Amino acid sequence: MAAIQLVAGLGNPGERYEQTRHNAGFWFVDEVARRYHARFRFESKYKSEVVRCTIAGNDCRLQKPMDFMNRSGLPVASLARFFQIPRSGILIVHDDLDLPTGTVKLKRGGGHGGHNGLRDLIPHLGGNDFLRLRIGIGHPGHRDDVVGYVLNQASSEERAVIDRAIDEAVRALPDIIAGYLDKAMKMLHTAK
Repeated sequence: MAAIQLVAGLGNPGERYEQTRHNAGFWFVDEVARRYHARFRFESKYKSEVVRCTIAGNDCRLQKPMDFMNRSGLPVASLARFFQIPRSGILIVHDDLDLPTGTVKLKRGGGHGGHNGLRDLIPHLGGNDFLRLRIGIGHPGHRDDVVGYVLNQASSEERAVIDRAIDEAVRALPDIIAGYLDKAMKMLHTAK
């Protein structure tokens, strides 16, 4: 299994969205950068905040596209193309309504499942066989409530549960980066 060279967290830029559930992907890469003492810088040619770091002995870039969620594809594809990173070397981290709050799942491939970030990414990357780290944010119960739900702040209790899940996922990241996906999945998917 090839090493992961790019970890792109999905979210919406700006203070208005910073604490919203839809930004769980940003929360994850922010925590990775903090743990690895790396600082994001805005790179205009990718319309993203980007930082390079070494994880599990592998050179890796962390990315936060600074376009809205439904336009995440071009920034990620631009960076991947420039550094010649194949889809198999990309990990996309995003919020997931279909997972209970605080659940984390790792998977390769699949559809967009209604997620606007993934919906935009798949055509820009030219396929869907990239790795995804899905961070559960729960579901509001009715599809008409989804937009308001993802674009609002989680309660402090929900956020604590999501932060614990992110912490666990960051601990699994060295195995993911190194290509030990079975080991990472066992750690993340085993009920606690």
